[in-house]
Amino acid sequence: MSDKRVGVLLVNLGTPDAPTPAAVRRYLAEFLSDRRVVEIPPLIWKPVLYGAILTTRPRKSAHAYRQVWTEAGSPLAAITAAQAAALQLRLGESVQVGWAMRYGNPAIAQEFGKLQAAGCDRILIAPLYPQYSAATTAAALDAVGDALRGLRLQPAIRTLPAYYDDPAYIAALAADLTRQLAALAFSPEALLLSFHGMPERTAALGDPYRGQCLETARLLAAALAPAFPALRIATSFQSRFGRAKWIGPYTEAVLAEEAARGTRRIAIAAPGFAADCLETREELSIRGREQFLAAGGEALAALDCLNAGEAGMAMLETLVRRELAGWI
Repeated sequence: MSDKRVGVLLVNLGTPDAPTPAAVRRYLAEFLSDRRVVEIPPLIWKPVLYGAILTTRPRKSAHAYRQVWTEAGSPLAAITAAQAAALQLRLGESVQVGWAMRYGNPAIAQEFGKLQAAGCDRILIAPLYPQYSAATTAAALDAVGDALRGLRLQPAIRTLPAYYDDPAYIAALAADLTRQLAALAFSPEALLLSFHGMPERTAALGDPYRGQCLETARLLAAALAPAFPALRIATSFQSRFGRAKWIGPYTEAVLAEEAARGTRRIAIAAPGFAADCLETREELSIRGREQFLAAGGEALAALDCLNAGEAGMAMLETLVRRELAGWI
């Protein structure tokens, strides 16, 4: 019997090692130096990055991270680890499941090496980004390519494609959001689906991200309609950075507009995130609530991502088993 195994590597964006300015600076320096993330010529960008951003932003971001940090570390790292552990149980001993971060720790090359050392000669790379973007999915695969470049004996590689319109993904979102909405202490008048933003020029360059987000929102709204026929659903984009124009409408602007039009109770979900992180637990749950209440709203409920819950893990198992067909 062969001692070779199949590996699965879950990949998410990244997180600093600690909620401190020094750790955040290291993380941001790696993240914002990636040409996939910031498509500005280095001669122009590097002086801005090291002369302004990395001298001011780390302290502010560290404060935000401290508000959501847990005993297990950052929410993103803790939840991704839990997802890997749950998937391992579902797939059994014939598959070795690992997890890594594109920026920060554990690094992709390090965890890729661990799978090889465990005897994996076939590895599925699973970027946990439902919607494709060069700044996320392609950046993760760049790091895999870097890891492969130094290997004489390379494993066979597969990658999990974007699953923004996959029936398993839409069904998991609908089931989990239905559960959370039904458990709220109030009935929201609107549900805002907030996706991470990208510079507007990325769409002009051929990135399909915005269109895929809108298709996810359309399919999800249709799936939720039977259970919540009176719930109005809107879509927005968050986490703007820098002076360039980003795809919109912007989440903070939509929250203010909702309050101005008389909406008093709102729920907000982030279906583009596979796991809760700074952008959901601080930007939406804390700052988003503050923005909505300051504009005249009365209640905002920030709903959890799929995380390692039953609906999300069943979906992830379905997607991964599909890509492993013929290997297991």
